Amino acid sequence: MTQAWTDHALKALRASCHTADGPSLLSLLRTHDPAGVLQQCGDALTAAVSRAVPGAQETATACTTTLRERGWPGDEVLARQLDTAGGDAGRMLRPLPVDLEELSGLLEGDPAWGDGRIDLDTGECRAALADTDESWDENEPDGTERWLHVPCAGSRDAYRDMEDFIATLDDQDLARFLGIAFQGPGAFRRFKDMLATSPAQLQRYWLFSAERQHGRARTWLADQGYRPALPTGH
Repeated sequence: MTQAWTDHALKALRASCHTADGPSLLSLLRTHDPAGVLQQCGDALTAAVSRAVPGAQETATACTTTLRERGWPGDEVLARQLDTAGGDAGRMLRPLPVDLEELSGLLEGDPAWGDGRIDLDTGECRAALADTDESWDENEPDGTERWLHVPCAGSRDAYRDMEDFIATLDDQDLARFLGIAFQGPGAFRRFKDMLATSPAQLQRYWLFSAERQHGRARTWLADQGYRPALPTGH
């Protein structure tokens, strides 16, 4: 029986992904339900497969099945990545050490901050309003390929995530209250305040939301011809 993802387990998961600790990652995925974190750990799992960490291929195969059954944005992209980990087919998308959470912040952040860009040399994500680098100017010489423009689409997908999460709830009273809470201005705050009355469901929502955001960011990146990769040295 798998365990629920606790704050402690999620912290350990993020650490194992950040350091590309394949054995620790696989241990966590064996003892917890991987379905809730696949987009968040998929690139570290890809690295574990390519490095032939014992048990990684079997875990990846099971995860690709789960991804394809779920079918959220980015799931098929990640499933193909895991299918071809370590093979030539996986190199059709160029590796870029970009943080999907940061990229999601550019894609789905406050439009008042403007669009953003990714430094193709480093994978760093930058918001336009917070970026004082003079090279933000679009008038760079032809052939300059250092920057990848990231358009900001705002929070409409996040609203859809709230609506879709409500549909997963068995508690009809909570579902009804949340349906009321997320209408109109201030929806995000009211929605999360209401969910805070049920810590277990709040944890589920954070994982649900993170998976969806990572998946959308992964899809956008693939459309530009790139895939996330661990930083050099990991």
